[in-house]
Amino acid sequence: MNGIHDMGGMHGLGPIQVEKNEPVFHARWEGRVIAMRRALAAGGKITLGLREAIESIPAADYLRMSYYERWFTALIEQLVATGLATRAEIGSGKPAKGSVKVIPSLKPADAATLSFRVSGAMLEVKVAPRFKAGQRVRARQINPTGHTRLPRYARGRVGVIEQDRGVQTFPDTNLTAPVEKAQHVYSVRFTARELWGEQASPRDSVYLDLWDDYLEPV
Repeated sequence: MNGIHDMGGMHGLGPIQVEKNEPVFHARWEGRVIAMRRALAAGGKITLGLREAIESIPAADYLRMSYYERWFTALIEQLVATGLATRAEIGSGKPAKGSVKVIPSLKPADAATLSFRVSGAMLEVKVAPRFKAGQRVRARQINPTGHTRLPRYARGRVGVIEQDRGVQTFPDTNLTAPVEKAQHVYSVRFTARELWGEQASPRDSVYLDLWDDYLEPV
């Protein structure tokens, strides 16, 4: 996104504060947010991830929220958008009068193992790669209004293909609708100086996983 959600490489936000012995959750409600999201996804009523809804949060709200507050806010928006609940029902915690009782799709016995069921990201389809290992490429200078996995700090910069990771769905088109647009994903190495200039260490590099549509030959 061309917004506060793409914070990588931005100046003025200060150093990352590392919390020693950081717990998995800082409060019990954070774990409940994950449980609610997974239970809803298991029912098949919400098929897309939270990222689009999270990236729609206004910048000022996004910065003041904690990580799981953003999840919770996005989950509410998805519930309302899909018609699973109204804002009034969410606010009261009670179903509206006359609403249909829904039997949960996720059974208690299945919930214990749900978090371990991770679907593979790679697609078993034949798609011709546009690039190969060792090839110099430039990250395209794009400014999409929606979601993208090409960070702003890499746009227009030159790197080298290190590895072809295989075929995946293209996230820019797949996030808001089930449009796979299958294409190759590559590990691309950018020197730190290419990204941030002479003040960066000549020994450092950054590796980004980038899709075909993000790259152009040099």
